[in-house]
Amino acid sequence: MIEVLKPGLLTTVQDLGRYGHAHLGVPRSGALDIASLVLANRLVGNPDSAAGLETTLTGVSLRAEIPTAAAVTGAPAQVSVDGRPVEFGNPFQVAAGSVVRVGAATAGVRSYVAFAGGVTVAPVLGSRSTDTLSGLGPPPLRAGFVLPLGRTISDPLPTSLVDQVRGEPQDHRGGIRLRVRLGPRHDWFSLTSRDAFLGNPYRLSVKSNRVGARLTGPPLQRSVGGELPSEGIVLGAIQVPADGQPLVFLADHPTTGGYPVIGVVDSADLPLLAQARPGTTVIFEPWT
Repeated sequence: MIEVLKPGLLTTVQDLGRYGHAHLGVPRSGALDIASLVLANRLVGNPDSAAGLETTLTGVSLRAEIPTAAAVTGAPAQVSVDGRPVEFGNPFQVAAGSVVRVGAATAGVRSYVAFAGGVTVAPVLGSRSTDTLSGLGPPPLRAGFVLPLGRTISDPLPTSLVDQVRGEPQDHRGGIRLRVRLGPRHDWFSLTSRDAFLGNPYRLSVKSNRVGARLTGPPLQRSVGGELPSEGIVLGAIQVPADGQPLVFLADHPTTGGYPVIGVVDSADLPLLAQARPGTTVIFEPWT
C-alpha cells in the first residue's frame, strides 16, 4: 500500500489506456508519455501494462506501508527516500514506512513513478487510468489516498542493464517539431492557411491539459463556411475552433467534435508535446 502525502499540482493513476470503447464515447486515456511509463515499469520488474503514477510539474510525496522497489522516469526531477537522494531513472528500494518524494520537474512536465507490483486500483473498462474528461477511473490523487500495490512478478532491473534501456532526457527548450498528415478536413482551409500551418511557429498555451494542447500563432482562415456535423476524433487530431488557433487532442480527448480537423500528428511525436512546457515553440511539418 502507498499513502499519498502531497499530491502535487495533478497526479493521476495511468497505465497504457482504455482501448476499444470510442463507440461508447469513452476516450483512450492512459499515460501521455507511454514510453516513460513503460521504462519505469521495466526498471522495477513490472509488465509494461502495469499502472503507475503520472505527476505534473510539481511532483508528489508518498509513504510506503510495505517494503517495495520504485523508479521515477519522464520529466527529470530530484528524488529522495526519507530525505536521502536516490538516482532518477534507476530502480531503488523503499523500506516500510519510508517517504518517497519526487520534486518539481527540472525540465519537461510529467514524471512517472512505478512501484514493484504496480498500482492495483479497480480497473474500469479494462484500464486503471484516470480519465480527466469523463471522470472514469480513480480520481486525481489527494492527500490521504491509499493505493494498493500488486504482487511483485520479477526483480528490479540490474544496474548493469539500466543504461541499455534508459535514453537521454530530451531538452525541449529549443522547440519541438511534430510530423503531421493533413486531413480529413484540410480542404476547409485556404491554401494560404495550409501553407502557413506547415512550418510556421506556434506557441504552447498555458491552457493545455491532458485533453489537448492549445496553441497560439497565425490564425488559420477557413475557406468553407457553415457548420460541420460532429465527426469522430482520434488521438493527435488537430482541431481548429472558430478562433483559428489549433488544438492537438491528447489522451483524454473527446471521441467526437464539430470543428474541422486540419490534420493528425504522428502518435510517436505526441510524447514531445506532452513533455513541452507552456511557451514552447511548436512547428508542424509534413509526415512522409
